[in-house]
Amino acid sequence: MSDLDQLLNSRGQTAEFGAYVTAACFASHNAQPCIALGDGTLRLFTGDGFTTRPAHEGAVLSLAPHPLGGFLSGGDDGRLLRVTAEDSTEIAKFGGKWVEHVAAFVGKAPLLAAAVGRNVQLFTGAGEKLRELVHPSTVSGIVFDTKGKRIAASHYNGASLWFTSSASEARRLEWKGSHTGIALHPAGAALVTTMQENALHGWTLPEGKHMRMSGYPAKTESIGFTRSGRWLATAGAESVVLWPFFGGGPMGKAPTELGMGDGIVRRVACHPEHEVVAAGFDTGLVLMIDIAREKVLPVCGPGRGAVTALAWNGTGSHLLLGTETGFAGLVDFAG
Repeated sequence: MSDLDQLLNSRGQTAEFGAYVTAACFASHNAQPCIALGDGTLRLFTGDGFTTRPAHEGAVLSLAPHPLGGFLSGGDDGRLLRVTAEDSTEIAKFGGKWVEHVAAFVGKAPLLAAAVGRNVQLFTGAGEKLRELVHPSTVSGIVFDTKGKRIAASHYNGASLWFTSSASEARRLEWKGSHTGIALHPAGAALVTTMQENALHGWTLPEGKHMRMSGYPAKTESIGFTRSGRWLATAGAESVVLWPFFGGGPMGKAPTELGMGDGIVRRVACHPEHEVVAAGFDTGLVLMIDIAREKVLPVCGPGRGAVTALAWNGTGSHLLLGTETGFAGLVDFAG
């Protein structure tokens, strides 16, 4: 379709699913790629194609790798499922309430979390319910820290930070407005949320000092810290906006902008090992950006609809992407 498709064509595997791609991730145990769709199915890529797994009545709203294998999915049918290539198991059902966000901690004591309305349901990896974490308003994003000791949630007028193994109340981080997504610094040094307005807000941890990052031409729908925590990669502009979380930044520091495309960045995904970011645009363009070298490599050209999902596998050898038209691609950087 495009001269920019060379990498996709030479190292990629593609499919057209005909439904909006809502999420993408890789299984934690065997790195199997999985695409979630608005038609309620999961599509699991195999060596010579893909397997279709029915999951939800309605759209798949959320997806994460299940710590015990397969995938954790939430749907607008109010069900939380574990889905594998062989079958689906219902972990919980919440009536007519949407399971809009899921998260999983893969470690010695695995954990599952599902955001349903203003509550976050916390489970063991085996699906046994641990706690219900109640928030002042609808939860718009959840994330575990890198050790599974804490879980953070964004919501109206701020964010909440909970200990997973304690019945203590949450630490409330307040800032007026609608907070729509969340990220935690890998070292636990900061918490950052996306805002309904074209801005980000953050708090240093444990101090709780406010950080304000603004100036975006569009809403920031996707953010993520690089593995080292030196950079916060963000969507919402014509290029990837990288805020420095070193040398006293980001306050008082100008962001770095890399990977100028032909539209607005919709999704970013940070490489699990290197200071590299994948960026997906509203035109379908996907770029891979080496931050230190300021080098940009086209992965997928425009013309297939806005990029709605991007994910790396655990070693960073494969990148999975999906768009609003149902196009999906799996690119192998190791071959």
